Amino acid sequence: MAPKNDTSNVTDKGKGKAKATDGKADEPKKGKDAQPQPDSKKGDDKDDATEELSEEDQQLKSELDMLVERLKESDTSLYKPALEAMKTSIKTSTSSMTAVPKPLKFLRPHYEPLTKLYESWPEGDDKSSLADVLSVIGMTFSDEDRQDTLKYRLLSPSEDIGSWGHEYTRHLALEIGEVYAKRVAADEDVRDLVDLALVLVPLFLKSNAEADAVDLMSELEIIEQLPGFLDENTYSRVCLYLVSMVNLLTFPENEQFLQVAHDIYRTYGEHTQAMVIAIRLNDRELILSNFEAAKDPALRKQLAFLVGRQKIVLYLGRQDGISEKDAEEVEEALNNIRLSEYFKTLGKELNILESKSTEDIYKSHLESSRVAGMTNLDSARHNLAAGFVNAFVNAGFGNDKMMLHGDEKDTWVWKTKDEGMMSTVASLGTLLMWDIEGGLDVIDKYTYAQEPQILAGAMLAIGILTSGTRIDSDPALALLGDTDRLEHKNPLVRTASIMGLGLSYAGSHKEELLEFLLPMVTNSSQDMQINAMAALSLGLIFIGSANSDISEAFVMLLMDEEHKTKLTDKWTRFLSLGLGLLFFGRQEEAEVMLETLKATEHPVARPTYVLTEICAWAGTGAVLKIQELLHICNNHIEESEDRKMDELEQIYAVLGIALVAMGEDVGQDMVLRHFGHLMHYGESNIRRAVPLALGLISPSNPQMKVYDTLSRYSHDNDNDVAINAIFAMGLLGAGTNNARLAQLLRQLASYYHRDQESLFMVRIAQGLLHLGKGTMTLNPFHTDRQILSRVSTAGLLAVLVAMIDAKQFITSSSHYLLYFLVTAMHPRFLVTLDENLKPLTVNVRVGQAVDVVGQAGRPKTITGWQTQSTPVLLAYGERAELEDEEYISLSSTLEGLVILRKNPDWEEEK
Repeated sequence: MAPKNDTSNVTDKGKGKAKATDGKADEPKKGKDAQPQPDSKKGDDKDDATEELSEEDQQLKSELDMLVERLKESDTSLYKPALEAMKTSIKTSTSSMTAVPKPLKFLRPHYEPLTKLYESWPEGDDKSSLADVLSVIGMTFSDEDRQDTLKYRLLSPSEDIGSWGHEYTRHLALEIGEVYAKRVAADEDVRDLVDLALVLVPLFLKSNAEADAVDLMSELEIIEQLPGFLDENTYSRVCLYLVSMVNLLTFPENEQFLQVAHDIYRTYGEHTQAMVIAIRLNDRELILSNFEAAKDPALRKQLAFLVGRQKIVLYLGRQDGISEKDAEEVEEALNNIRLSEYFKTLGKELNILESKSTEDIYKSHLESSRVAGMTNLDSARHNLAAGFVNAFVNAGFGNDKMMLHGDEKDTWVWKTKDEGMMSTVASLGTLLMWDIEGGLDVIDKYTYAQEPQILAGAMLAIGILTSGTRIDSDPALALLGDTDRLEHKNPLVRTASIMGLGLSYAGSHKEELLEFLLPMVTNSSQDMQINAMAALSLGLIFIGSANSDISEAFVMLLMDEEHKTKLTDKWTRFLSLGLGLLFFGRQEEAEVMLETLKATEHPVARPTYVLTEICAWAGTGAVLKIQELLHICNNHIEESEDRKMDELEQIYAVLGIALVAMGEDVGQDMVLRHFGHLMHYGESNIRRAVPLALGLISPSNPQMKVYDTLSRYSHDNDNDVAINAIFAMGLLGAGTNNARLAQLLRQLASYYHRDQESLFMVRIAQGLLHLGKGTMTLNPFHTDRQILSRVSTAGLLAVLVAMIDAKQFITSSSHYLLYFLVTAMHPRFLVTLDENLKPLTVNVRVGQAVDVVGQAGRPKTITGWQTQSTPVLLAYGERAELEDEEYISLSSTLEGLVILRKNPDWEEEK
């Protein structure tokens, strides 16, 4: 069947030959051979067309003309055979993909007389059969106002629609969608359209046109009926298409599509894929029911790894039907207890266990000799930077040459001063990450220190160490929730304890922590720094929960007249962020809170509104939200006493553009262009935020087009822009060891050798670039980029909000805020395990992931692959698959910790 087409531009073979001579066949001849031209050009064309038909075509045309004449006769017994002959002729015709089939072409001139004939015939089988034929001829009219194919199909309820071919069913589906939209707008009945659509859906599925079936049901808003049409052969392709559409849908259709895909996966026993979708829906009850549905102990462990990666805390209680040992291993997987062990296994396999020194990273000998000596001054500032670099580079390996082992052990802390001592002690938490029992022993001695800065560092180290990892004894709560620490006379100790609780329990929704932290938010006698840190920690712990107790307390604080002057403090931004994080990913559900903020007159309410909105729509790719945020950036700010708040609102909007777009590839490319425009035409506050937004849109994914842009901005006349661009370069390359970025940062170290603040930021960026010796990532997307980690994104956002005014926070005395990045740090590995969770070495192919949505057959899912033995590192956009079928993977994607089971049907090749 041909596509919807107007036949006026379609030629048959004879006509084609005439036209193809020299392009002048239609021009009248000139000179002595010229023939007189007839008056009627139209009539001449008609004669030519008739003459040019081949004998076969002429015969077909005559037959069809005769059949039409028979339908006009009074003898009704002729109607049925004539209609049947007409149908047979149409169905058996062959034509090229671009041409209208000949029978349709020849019947087209008779269409109007046949429609009049239809009106005059009495009801009956013949009339119904004629409507069938008219429906098919109606395809050849491209006039959008005439949906004749559908009109006559509804008048002829034939069960045999599929016999007219695939192109007919597609055309019919198109018209159903158009008419449905009109009827819904006019509030008319649509049941007949839905019934017809449900006849087409099985036809589409049978012909591998799953996308057409889903699109049709989506347009008619009956997607929940889809599972009834699927079977073993079609469900996986349908679900793949359903899930890939989610980013292009608005709320609540996006969640409805995920729910339908989840139910289909559960029906066909695809438990890991169902769990991935339950996590995306952020539905704890659904996650728990998926756990209970999986009776196989090994499968439960695999699901636990997935949930643990997202840092969701589940309380499973008694697990019936599995052994005590298996139940214990499920709990361990849920709480990431063996993550440190698997990470070190990777280090051993890659032969990178030996610790790196800061000089290995700086490579000062490669900097220009004129300044090489000057960038390594033994100042407290330089030593603090070295503490951060050492912490990032050796993160998670539990050994280094500065803090734990080597000549500098126990003395490096004293080479820094004030808050620098706090950040340096806290770096121990990063070095010993995930290893709770081993790490607490090392940190313990610092908890007895007399110096409040060292005690504060120890508290923060405990929070970092236990971030995302839990053991039954819950040492973090005992140590950090102690009233001596939370009410310590030194504000730094209080801040560190609060921040430690936020890092340790991020994403856990642990109710106990409300009684510790909520009074600290509302206590007006505390410094704003304490109020704001408590708010941010609550936002991290209860991220995405929309907890009404916390949000009400925050709003009351904003409305309180006593706090009005206090809320203009620089720390207030973290209070706003804490509120935003409560509604992270809640989309429309945040509307009530947004309306409340809109009605609040306090100047801080407007920036808080923007921050809450961007958190609610994070990672959705919602185009309308991006347009709204661009509109905010477009406003010119007049001089006023609220100017600072208005500037903050625009800065949050810039970050929001990146935050909303980061979930969708096409959207990412579009906003990169917008950022270029904002940089050219924006005010200074907007220019300051653009580099941070560029870093946020692709963390741990060093795209050349992005880091070249940032490299230009890192030499900007505005030093605030330059510092933010340097940090964004570190964020962009975090954990990748990208050689080009390393070279650019070394050049910046030479360039800024006299500027302490810029040089400090270059060192931080160098440390991030070599995060975990190149084995970690800060990218919040995981499991084949299907899931956005809320906790990871929150950590990145907290640091970027501090970086907006880097000179007030990060490069002055609040550099410890950089440790919020810990929530986003995770190994970018694939470790394969047996059913007892012991590492298992197998061969896998690692290559660039290929999008196979909607492709026919069984296309390859990776390209440009290399075979490696596990454990392996996976870069951004890479995918792994097993080399052979000796083992079956219990996970739908080979990423992170994957359990393999021996394939019972596997036979070794002799």
